Amino acid sequence: MKKGEKKGIFTISLDFELYWGMRDVISQEGYAANLEGVPEAVDLMLQHFETYGIHATWATVGFLYFSSREELLEHLPPDRPHYRNKAYDLYDYIETEERLEPAHHFAPDVIQKIAQSPHQEIGTHTFSHYYCLEEGQERETFHADLQAAIEVAGAKTDRGVESLVFPRNQWNEHYLSVLSDLDIACYRGNEKGWVYSAASQDNMSLFKRALKLLDSHINLTGHHSYPLQDLAGAIPYDIPSSRFLRPSKGRFSLLEKLRLKRIKDSMTHAAKRGELFHLWWHPHNFGRDIQANIRQLVEILEHYRRLERDDGMYSLSMGEIAAKLRKLEGCQP
Repeated sequence: MKKGEKKGIFTISLDFELYWGMRDVISQEGYAANLEGVPEAVDLMLQHFETYGIHATWATVGFLYFSSREELLEHLPPDRPHYRNKAYDLYDYIETEERLEPAHHFAPDVIQKIAQSPHQEIGTHTFSHYYCLEEGQERETFHADLQAAIEVAGAKTDRGVESLVFPRNQWNEHYLSVLSDLDIACYRGNEKGWVYSAASQDNMSLFKRALKLLDSHINLTGHHSYPLQDLAGAIPYDIPSSRFLRPSKGRFSLLEKLRLKRIKDSMTHAAKRGELFHLWWHPHNFGRDIQANIRQLVEILEHYRRLERDDGMYSLSMGEIAAKLRKLEGCQP
């Protein structure tokens, strides 16, 4: 690339949630293999992130920091949401479930391993996997939940929290002032366009879901890469998603090739134009068929390495992007 040209940025964020993010979707028994494979999958991801120089943000549900139901019960905030749909109410689930399987609900050792790995940021996915668009939530209980997430992260890792990912991508503009109040510098917004607009679970149409699935294989909505200057403005910064990395389905190898081509084409587009490309997934997506999922990740990271070499693309976490934006705006030296 020519001297002085803008360089593309590659960022990865992971929604680290275990069963807290799946309770309303599938039974524990039906998803046990994915959940129990997470420690091994995270180990492999961290190894490859170090090899390829990847700076990633791990948006972590606050409940994961604890070791048991009893310890968690001692730290629940007094103000809690009252969802109309009780499947979303994880506070109620904690209090009524007599035993929480540790491998499915807690991960303090995994969090420590991430925190001790180079260039890995611990962000937040709220304390309770808080649903910001479902009936029964409100600003006050969101504030209490997020404050609890920040406090436990600080107590367990001795780190501040700068980055947030809204559970189910239910970003709520009315809650952005809460992020500012609690010194959250940035959040992951959704891809631009009506297909990816934030919605409650009940209002997510099958047609939208089908279009998203098709768009993950064929470019229907564009590359969703972003000039850095377009992300500047009011804090908290919106660092929007570009693409969700769907888990490997080995028996559908042609579809997997299409998905990977879609991602790599958009990464190339971002690198050539000096823009940001933001990839995300859940660690539990890799918990089953771990080697197949790691293979597709390595293919993406190899592509990143080529773009780094040929076009100067580089990797930043969400928090590092927020710091870069502050510097561009002259908010810090």
